[in-house]
Amino acid sequence: MSLPQPRHPLAQLHARELAEGRLTRREFLTRVTALGVPVAGAYALGGLPAPARADETAETEGTTLRIQMEVRALKDPRTADWSEIANIYRGWLEYLVEYNSDGSVRGMLLDRWEVSDDALTYTLHLRPGVRWNNGDAFTAEDVARMFRYWCDREVAGNSMAGRLVSLVDHDTGQLRDGAVTVIDPLTVTLTLQSPDVALMVGLSDYPAAVVHANHDPLTMLDNPLGTGPYLPEALDPGVRALLVRNTNHDWWGARTEGFGGATLDAIEFIDYGTDPASWLAAAEAGEIDMMYENIGDFIALADALGWQRSEVTTGSTVVLRGSQIAKLDGRAPYADARVRKAIQLAIDNEIALELGYSGHGIVAENHHVAPVHPDYAAIGPTAYDPDAALALMVEAGMEDFAHELVTLDDGLTMRTGDACAAMLRDAGLKVKRTVLPGARFWAEWKSYPLSITEWNHRPLGIQMLALAYRSGEPWNESGYANHDFDVLVGEALGIAEAEARRDIMARLEAMLQQDAVIVQPYWRSLYRHVRPGVTGAEMHPAFEIHLYKLGLRP
Repeated sequence: MSLPQPRHPLAQLHARELAEGRLTRREFLTRVTALGVPVAGAYALGGLPAPARADETAETEGTTLRIQMEVRALKDPRTADWSEIANIYRGWLEYLVEYNSDGSVRGMLLDRWEVSDDALTYTLHLRPGVRWNNGDAFTAEDVARMFRYWCDREVAGNSMAGRLVSLVDHDTGQLRDGAVTVIDPLTVTLTLQSPDVALMVGLSDYPAAVVHANHDPLTMLDNPLGTGPYLPEALDPGVRALLVRNTNHDWWGARTEGFGGATLDAIEFIDYGTDPASWLAAAEAGEIDMMYENIGDFIALADALGWQRSEVTTGSTVVLRGSQIAKLDGRAPYADARVRKAIQLAIDNEIALELGYSGHGIVAENHHVAPVHPDYAAIGPTAYDPDAALALMVEAGMEDFAHELVTLDDGLTMRTGDACAAMLRDAGLKVKRTVLPGARFWAEWKSYPLSITEWNHRPLGIQMLALAYRSGEPWNESGYANHDFDVLVGEALGIAEAEARRDIMARLEAMLQQDAVIVQPYWRSLYRHVRPGVTGAEMHPAFEIHLYKLGLRP
């Protein structure tokens, strides 16, 4: 049972901002729940109607739910770089907190948390009675160990160290001495070097899965230690994965009011490739119960099947970027700002949205902060001037250079890449298109000199900028390195009040535009279809599938 907790002083401020129309419902819920206000309390504080709760009593047990989704090989969770990977290990690995579609952050393995007024101290209270599936108790020592695991910058591809930079020793690249203190078996305190408004939402992101002390990424399928209700029975990348209910584990969620679920005997993920036509064909043939997502013209076709549609406005997007550190014939062409600017000038983002995503979204401004983000600053778009694009390439002495634009062979990035390549050619630039199957593209996604990558929604804009554009971060595929930008990111992470942070966000957004780091043409509305009778499968803004919520009605 959760104990009453003091309300952070900023929570009342955000309630006033909501009442004055300065925050949306989702923005408000994200902000106040990240400060430790329970979800029910956040709804009450904002004068919002309580969220509807699913009726779980009608769900049948002893069933298998089949999901269309690309099946990828598992990775050590802190190095995972695709949501599809996490959606499989979510069966047995859980998170300290969970980010929900309404924007709220609620405790999972944490029961609650408190944030000091200066946002430098976080007190984390563990949920009582949680056990690992080998019988071990889940304790504060596990949480302290997880922060050491997450904060290790020496692990290649570990994006969690960047999310938790306020806890990392800059000299050693490890968890800073004194940053994490175990108070008792159910209580941990975090002492930050500087305030970090993205800390709690960062703990909900898919690389933040909590692993056992005996976790080994090489044997995690054979020895799946976790706290969740399912176990992996099969995984064949590119084909299928199967999770089965762990009948030998007393899952904590089954005893906790407001959680419940995990009623399915099995969950099967089936890989039909990247062509959405094959996804729809599987739905028509009755081979699946649920789509991972649906796109383009296939949305209306799935509606016509009588399948139920779920949609959400998000900060999900695609990004065209030249890697500023990738070399071709000994030269780094995209280190030249004139070359990057030429690409940006040649592409009309509105056309990219229409041709690449059938208009199911809104036009973006080439800085990777979305209007749905609480800290978005409206600074306007960059110029579209194809006539000026070739002149810049001539000025750079690269008018004969042939850009090779690489994309995955899926419907989204492939069509967007085709549209962008056509516009670059119309501006007089030379372009070669390369379309790769998933296995090849995923293996090298950060290394291509010029490519388009799909990026998921994150709750905060500053969280996105810190992950993708701060110098040296594992997910900084553009190779952007700007000391002034890094300093401003640090400042923005330390500001909790909306208007003050928005001023810095405007400067950060302008830097990305002026340095022509990316072409980020549109923000996606996301769609999912399920056959009638599937429950708990609403589209999540970050493509998360909360497996314990899934069910089937007779």
